[in-house]
Amino acid sequence: MHPLLLRTFRALDRFHSTHPWDHNAHYHRRILRHLPKQFGSALDIGSGSGDLARLLATRATTVHGIDADPAIVARARALTPHSGAVTFTVGDALLDPPAAGQHDVITCVAAIHHLPFGEALTCFRHQLAPNGTLVVVGVYRPHTRSDFLIDAIAIPANLAMAWLKNKGRTAPRPTAMTAPTAPATMTFTDITSEAHRILPGARLRRRLFWRYTLVWHRP
Repeated sequence: MHPLLLRTFRALDRFHSTHPWDHNAHYHRRILRHLPKQFGSALDIGSGSGDLARLLATRATTVHGIDADPAIVARARALTPHSGAVTFTVGDALLDPPAAGQHDVITCVAAIHHLPFGEALTCFRHQLAPNGTLVVVGVYRPHTRSDFLIDAIAIPANLAMAWLKNKGRTAPRPTAMTAPTAPATMTFTDITSEAHRILPGARLRRRLFWRYTLVWHRP
């Protein structure tokens, strides 16, 4: 990474420590736009504090969240009404998968870079029911000029969002941001190539705030 860009990211980290906002939650409403108005079962992989799972429950009959971090799963359970429609499990999405073809919707936000990418997509494909929808919001390692251009555009937009979301108040760090994180290792080009190999017809787009989206509808 270029030294100037590295220094910029370090400055952003310092800024976010006092002006925190959840970049992943920013994409939750976008995820809903790719989903049916009503559906049966949803699986949220890397469910964190459960924000997306609870949002999916406004459309789904049942939602199951799975996360490897026991502390964040406990927090998700504490924040979720005990209706039975939304449940959370501590586990590994690849080692403890549900039955094949079980879910109408699968979501995975900022978690797939913690997993073997190709193996994870293959697992998600098997878990998705016919005519189901997979939506992934992931992070990638900047590599091309286009990547760095989008990153540069994202910096002022990110500062503006942080200021707006924290305007006039001292904001606590969002619960969803307290889980362990890891840097992305795959470039967007490699992600796209592997995704198209495993999920023919998948649509991938670079997004602001150092994210990409992957949407795939199973035939």
